[in-house]
Amino acid sequence: MQIREAEDALFEEWRAARERFVPDGLADEAAYLASSPRILFVMKETNGFDEGDLRELLREGDRSQTWTNITRWLLGIRALPGDLLWSELAAVGAQRRREMLRSVGVMNLKKSTGSHTSINSDLWRVARDDRTFLQRQYALYDPDLTICCGSVTSGAFRQIVLAGMSVDVKQTARGIAFYWRAPGRAVVDFSHPEARVQDSLQRTSGAPVPRLAARRTRPAPSLDDLEREGPVGIPWDDVLSRIRRRGR
Repeated sequence: MQIREAEDALFEEWRAARERFVPDGLADEAAYLASSPRILFVMKETNGFDEGDLRELLREGDRSQTWTNITRWLLGIRALPGDLLWSELAAVGAQRRREMLRSVGVMNLKKSTGSHTSINSDLWRVARDDRTFLQRQYALYDPDLTICCGSVTSGAFRQIVLAGMSVDVKQTARGIAFYWRAPGRAVVDFSHPEARVQDSLQRTSGAPVPRLAARRTRPAPSLDDLEREGPVGIPWDDVLSRIRRRGR
């Protein structure tokens, strides 16, 4: 069974238990499977998107408020180990969003739509109720890189979707928390794409976009070095290299 078929079968079962159900997942299965790394974004819920299908929205490149910044993140990730100037990222239109978003997946922890401001207690309650469905959906994708968008999302994902898993949270050189859920499979605790960010993520106009890999002069570390380095901060290139070495 293809992933899209498995998604649709799961969602049909899920709809019976969840009113106002909004499907999500892979925009383009073939593009996702061909990408490296395979990336899945985990979010809270859709905003005012009753009876829609998030997969279609991603393919169309609509709703710039959220997806323009996601597109910028993807451009930066796909360009590594190179640097991008802000001038290369400032103008992001629907066509560029379509091109970049087709290779990723998006999974909301709450499948019924919400509003601009999420009610966190509702998110936790619904995600707990839907725990088994969420775990089954996540298993369909086996992403190399999971990016949890927001602190509440990060906590709920870890406690509900990865329930029972012991993780060792590390930091990148710029203070971004991440952990390995399996060899070569990283989970990053990041900000929401519409959130104000801390100074370590800001940049000045015309300067290279700050990367999570700052130390370029030292030799590439071994995997044992990466495991020991924890609190010091691991350059992002090292994390991505490890994903690629142990990925498909």
